This record gives sequence, C-alpha cells and structure tokens, in this order.
Amino acid sequence: MTNPYAPPTADVDDVSPLRTGQVLAGRGTRLGAAILEGVIIVAIVVPLILIGLVLQPSSLRAGGEPPWIGILLCVVAGFGWLALNLKFLYDNGQTIAKKILGIKIVRKDGSRASVKRIVGIRWVVNGLLGAIPLVGPIYGIVDSLFIFNAERRCLHDHLADTIVIVA
Repeated sequence: MTNPYAPPTADVDDVSPLRTGQVLAGRGTRLGAAILEGVIIVAIVVPLILIGLVLQPSSLRAGGEPPWIGILLCVVAGFGWLALNLKFLYDNGQTIAKKILGIKIVRKDGSRASVKRIVGIRWVVNGLLGAIPLVGPIYGIVDSLFIFNAERRCLHDHLADTIVIVA
C-alpha cells in the first residue's frame, strides 16, 4: 500500500533555457564588455573636454566661465554614442563593446530581446535602482555578484528576463 501523503517520486529533468547551438557568454567576457564600454566612453569624452578647454581657455582661470564648448561637444558625442548603441541593439541585441567581443543579449527563451526591454529594464530601471541613496550601491554589488550563479545572469538579467550569449 502506498502512502497517500508522501511527496511525488517522479524524476523531473530541468529544461535548459538555451536553444540548440546557443552558448552562454562567459563571465570574463561580460566583465570585459562592461570595462570596454567605460574605456570607449572615456576615450570619447576626455579628448572632447580637452578640445573644449583649448577652444575656450577662459574656463581654465579661477572663477572663469564653465567650459561650455567642451560640455556641448560631450553632449553631442553622448547622443551619437547612444544612437550607435541603439542601432546595434535594434539590429542584433549588441552594444558596441558586446559587438566587439562577440556576445549579445537575448530573451531567456533564446528569442530576440526588444530594444525597449533592454533599454527600459536593463538600463533605466537598473540605473534608477542603483541611484537610490544608501540602497543603490548595495544593489549594484548584488547585481554584479548574481553573475556567479549557475545561469550566469546578473540581477538586471533576471529583471529583464534576458541572458547574454555568444553571438
């Protein structure tokens, strides 16, 4: 006689979220992409600020006016960088650095991730959570540490229902 109160004994295999042929991006590659994004931004912004200071030397004096030319150049370059990233995200779920390193963002089921999902949740919501005083820095650390789980998904990946795979 079987116990009616016993838990089920069926063997259940976990279903892999990856489609055939998809490989999760390595943790080091994802870290490299994040670092490369920062390097690209610095490589764009620093020369523009220096150009602005050369074109507007009065901003170097104590009490001088702000370096408006450098600020304007950085704003224009920022919009250009954003437009290029949005184009790459729309085309195939990659930012500039992800394209260089050969990885891309997709939905957890392997389907294409929309730009609205990537920008809205992975960038905006994640950025707003990171901007909360006192809690934001802790959230940023926890978000980054989530990469060490078996799925290699950061907290922002869980929020957006995305994974990063080899392109």
